Amino acid sequence: AAALLAISLLVLWTSPAYGHPAQGGANDAEDCCLSVALHPIPGNIVRAFRYLHIQDGCRVPAVVFTTRKGRKLCAPPDQPWVDRIIRRLQKKAAKNKRHSS
Repeated sequence: AAALLAISLLVLWTSPAYGHPAQGGANDAEDCCLSVALHPIPGNIVRAFRYLHIQDGCRVPAVVFTTRKGRKLCAPPDQPWVDRIIRRLQKKAAKNKRHSS
């Protein structure tokens, strides 16, 4: 029990102010966020996104943004600034798809 508590505290302790996905777990099927960013993430540093849902086994629903430097940042899916970043990424992807055809 003491070892489990120590591991739990380590996971929480290593989770910075911006929410970051927690890696690993019992089945390693999905990386989940322990928390989400409380302040907007600058949209110009984001290159990709994906959704994490409660039905996927995660306790915190989130959008995981991947930055240009490869960092993964967790954001609350119900915030307008998150929607704006997602729309911009989708618009950019559609534009790139049209130009590559």
